[in-house]
Amino acid sequence: MVHTIQGKQVGNIGFGLMGMTWRDERLPDEQTFAVIKAALESGCNYMNGGEFYGPPDHNSLTLLNRYYAKYPEDQGKILLNIKGCIFENFRADGSPTGVKASVENSVRLIGGKGRIDQFEPARKDASTDIETTVAALQEQVDAGKIGALSLSEVSAATIRRAAKVAKVASVEVELSLWATEPLENGVVQACAELDIPIIAYSPLGRGMLTGQIKSPEDIPAGDFRRFLPRFQPDVFEGNLRMVREVEALAARKGCTPGQVAIGWVLALSRRPGMPTIIPIPGASRPERVRENAVEVELTEEDMEELERIMREFAPVGTRYHEHGMKALDTSVE
Repeated sequence: MVHTIQGKQVGNIGFGLMGMTWRDERLPDEQTFAVIKAALESGCNYMNGGEFYGPPDHNSLTLLNRYYAKYPEDQGKILLNIKGCIFENFRADGSPTGVKASVENSVRLIGGKGRIDQFEPARKDASTDIETTVAALQEQVDAGKIGALSLSEVSAATIRRAAKVAKVASVEVELSLWATEPLENGVVQACAELDIPIIAYSPLGRGMLTGQIKSPEDIPAGDFRRFLPRFQPDVFEGNLRMVREVEALAARKGCTPGQVAIGWVLALSRRPGMPTIIPIPGASRPERVRENAVEVELTEEDMEELERIMREFAPVGTRYHEHGMKALDTSVE
């Protein structure tokens, strides 16, 4: 199945660019270019990146700038969603001035190669009404700087308020077997009612659901996951219980646990009354991209088994550390 979004056809599974530039050790261009090529060849052409995913000279946009310089024929193949409006000390600024500065800098970084199809503030600015932020984003759409506006990590109330001002192209949220809040806080329902696609980031539980991480030491030094509550030594072994259950189901189905995790997100999207949900797993190697692109069909019995696993082995710890949790939008109507 393919989806048509803003006139472009995209696959059921997208691709997250963050891990290729937001890391301590810089990956060589030939490796990252091969990853992007593998994503396109696998139909994972709905890509998500960030203006701040790495230093000013090496982030999602500068990476694509270099990629498009080498492969100009791919410029029209990617539906590109970019997060911005994050400034010094990870301060969110959704004011008209902040929006304009972030959009213009993002356009500068990509260097006129390709197009930013969707642009979204990474977090809602608590000091600026969402109506003001959305109106400023719409001005950038009208000026031709970006193709459309999107939202990230916002509440159902914020989505509804924003949609009264301008068309919202997508909403990005964390959604996985490890993070089911959008199913419980009204976000999925609001997107379904307003016909807004959802971009599901971290569908692999930040890598935990791949089964490749068996201890905190398996996470590279300096990796931000080492600071997240769910990866701390005192809860890590307990949080592995869900992974082991998913691994057992994957073994019975003859696939990987990561494919089960992504399949669960895809199965949600196919249910009646649900919006389009496109998971965007990341990867730093072509073979991992191809593995994640394999769509595994889950039966109703499989889904019931996963519901039991989530109920009995819910992860311990919040998704982010205290500062990160405070930055999330939890406003209500």
